[in-house]
Amino acid sequence: MSGRTPLYVRLPSAHAERLDRAAFELKASKQDIVSGLIGRYVGPDSTDRLRRVVIEAGEDAIATGSHSFTPAAPTEVLTLAQVAELLLIDEDAAQELADARELPGRRIGDEWRFSRTAVLRWLAGDAPTVGF
Repeated sequence: MSGRTPLYVRLPSAHAERLDRAAFELKASKQDIVSGLIGRYVGPDSTDRLRRVVIEAGEDAIATGSHSFTPAAPTEVLTLAQVAELLLIDEDAAQELADARELPGRRIGDEWRFSRTAVLRWLAGDAPTVGF
């Protein structure tokens, strides 16, 4: 193992399973796959190449998958759970803020709805706590 540095990483289970499958399909070690990907796709000028991954096995290139995405625009109307996630607080704390009318939102039936814009203005201190 000359010229190699040990590395321990925790991967999400789904990613680890994908790496296992790629190693099996390519009949290559996971170490060689990861090393090849890093060598080819990670570097100071590599951000454009991170969009499509191709693993080369011998003379044949095997496309193991590609991915591209456009992030979805955030929704303007938020539920209590979504506003709690946005504020990085638990849902009970968001419920208390809404019930105390400190957090700008509206009750529709038994449920709260919040404007993302109004909540962010409130968080920044730019909005009064009215609008109920």
